[in-house]
Amino acid sequence: MAGDTEKALRVLVVDDEKSIRRFLMASLSPYGYNITEASCAREALVLAFTSHPDVIILDLGLPDMDGVDVTRELREKIKTPIVILSIREHENDKVAALDAGADDYLTKPFGMGELLARLRAVMRRFVPTDDAPFFKTADLCGDFSRRTVTVRGEPIHLTPTEYDILRLLVQNEGKVLTHRQMIKQIWDKDESSEGIYHLLRVTISNLRNKIESDPGRPAYILTDPGVGYRLHPDR
Repeated sequence: MAGDTEKALRVLVVDDEKSIRRFLMASLSPYGYNITEASCAREALVLAFTSHPDVIILDLGLPDMDGVDVTRELREKIKTPIVILSIREHENDKVAALDAGADDYLTKPFGMGELLARLRAVMRRFVPTDDAPFFKTADLCGDFSRRTVTVRGEPIHLTPTEYDILRLLVQNEGKVLTHRQMIKQIWDKDESSEGIYHLLRVTISNLRNKIESDPGRPAYILTDPGVGYRLHPDR
């Protein structure tokens, strides 16, 4: 059965393949999702601004505009979560879409269970959290107001940078943050700055050593190779 969050969701599906739209309609509707369809970028932009969807599922290969450009145009005007669903699996395509403002990226073919989980994750992130500083994911807990972090009840000492990275990942739980996005947020530098990418990798490694039971097989901070990192949305 779908939860209350799922029943409330209005989903705009943007894909030029009618079979994909039909599949998503048939698969998501039983969970209480209200589906609106668009087959091209022009139609998608109109519906995104007039039907006020809760989340947008967007293909990149549209006939009248590239999906990355659609994402960028949407993000300039609205904050609606955007999940990319595309056959493009090259890391450059993923980075471009995420940097343009997409909140998540799935490649076709995909599992419906994973898509449902991604939808739940993006919607959780759009529930205001600034007034609720406490977070918990599996055995990892923290309190933003006190800047404290515990793993299985034991306090963990983090450096200010490690804490800032963890907080950034928590605030974007389930979302892949690109290297460029993290470097900009944490150090206010661009990716070309000398040594900055190495510094990010080292800091992530140190953070994993402190919070992961097995840093070589992380359960919390996951890597999207060549793209970035995300916090596993396990609650």
